[in-house]
Amino acid sequence: MRIGVYPGTFDPLTLGHMDIIRRGAKLVDKLIIGVATNPSKSPMFTLEERKAQVRLEVEGIAGVEVVEFDALLMTFAERVGASVIVRGLRAVADFEYEYQMAGMNQQLNASIETVFLMADVALQPIASRLVKEIAVYGGDIRKFVTPRVAADVVARVAETGLRGS
Repeated sequence: MRIGVYPGTFDPLTLGHMDIIRRGAKLVDKLIIGVATNPSKSPMFTLEERKAQVRLEVEGIAGVEVVEFDALLMTFAERVGASVIVRGLRAVADFEYEYQMAGMNQQLNASIETVFLMADVALQPIASRLVKEIAVYGGDIRKFVTPRVAADVVARVAETGLRGS
């Protein structure tokens, strides 16, 4: 069985992430979505909330499992028996970062391959960071996330009083 890992913070899960999940799931028998704790970021949603969002959105995609992780990506990939890391690329800036990470990951475990999927052209500008910023300033995020995620983001902005001026 070929197992792949698609890691990320998913704060929030975007249509770009969903595109990579759907396409990545076709490349492996099982795609594990690794929802990372990522202490270097200040997420809008808790780890549990992010896992729940992802689980709800991937319900109908065969062979997809959602798991949290708080470790080096390669340690996590080894633990779940993955032979492939799936990463999405939007722009040249993504490539530079991902290229460096793939090189480091190969040094840690050369038997796990990194596969890059180019984001759908219509979804390339979407970034979780920008979705949150648009929401904070009262913008319409429905073009970038699913209706359920949009409702979650809008509710979180309202409850935390993050509304910009």
